[in-house]
Amino acid sequence: MFLAIGCLMVICAATIAIIKSKKPLKLIILEAKYEILFNAIGSKYMIQDVFMRKRNTTELPMKSGNVAVITGGTRGIGLEVIKLLLKCDVTVIVGCRNVQQGENLLSKFREDGIKTGSIEVYLLDISVLESVRNFAKEVAKKHDKINYLINNAGIMFGPWAESRDGYESQFSTNYLGHFLLTHLLLPQLKKGGTNSSHSRVVNVSSCAHVIGKINFTDINFRSQYYVPGEAYAQSKLAQILFSNFLNRLMVNENEPVQFHSVHPGLVNTDLFNDTNLKTIVPWLPSLLFKNPEQGAYPVIHACLSESLEGKGGTYINNCVEYQPSDQALDVELQEKLFNFTKKLLNIEKFSRNV
Repeated sequence: MFLAIGCLMVICAATIAIIKSKKPLKLIILEAKYEILFNAIGSKYMIQDVFMRKRNTTELPMKSGNVAVITGGTRGIGLEVIKLLLKCDVTVIVGCRNVQQGENLLSKFREDGIKTGSIEVYLLDISVLESVRNFAKEVAKKHDKINYLINNAGIMFGPWAESRDGYESQFSTNYLGHFLLTHLLLPQLKKGGTNSSHSRVVNVSSCAHVIGKINFTDINFRSQYYVPGEAYAQSKLAQILFSNFLNRLMVNENEPVQFHSVHPGLVNTDLFNDTNLKTIVPWLPSLLFKNPEQGAYPVIHACLSESLEGKGGTYINNCVEYQPSDQALDVELQEKLFNFTKKLLNIEKFSRNV
């Protein structure tokens, strides 16, 4: 009851705010629609987080000599993922926009008593395709084998904006840049895997994919009203479609790489800072959401759990294999998006024309 009242307050207050904004009626209706959908989906998964709390844990096996690449990672869930990987004695390559901040991480973790693992930091703006290419080249120069690629960096909501390459910002940051990075590092991932221990690619997605759809005719939302929630859901659905298609491709090619999508849970990070939720009921996330460490465990589970060996193409929620939306499992849609994205990026042979 308490949760239902809180969500109702958010929906009502957000709807009033939208109406007072004096936007066109069609846009008001669209924004209100997605506000309601996000609150409904979020409430469902938040309740799941509470009831599945005891299952949201995983072992931290020693993986000395293994190499992980993570995008983002200087804050939020990514920061906690790095900490857990270091505890497993993994070499963690961090791609981030603030290299100095990234380089300070190791000394901080050493002060916290973590003596295993190591960190390398390279400049990466995942929304800029040239930056992605440069980052991949730097990583490949030093590491011919990679065991884990964690596509973690992301943005949520915010006003309409285009990346430097001319793509809607959430599509570019959450999906397109990671598609390209996976393409460029897949040769190293193939070398890092074996038949008994596959390399793993983990896409940090969201329960928001459930309400997503891929707008192939206007992927950048240029010819229609822009609703941040709609664009975010599209980018998160794209991540899972991509994961599932690539996993099937690796199986067909008999390559030792498997793909996973992860919903880390509703986590109290700064991604929510400018949302109606934190504006209207700022106490709710700290009270009911996961903390970043709890959000990191499903990601680590997808990377390291022996129980997932050979079980690629799965969607992980609270360290449990979970059923994604029907759209995410649509094989034809997966292939359509894959070919569409290759064309956007002018990629002829995926993972082979590096």
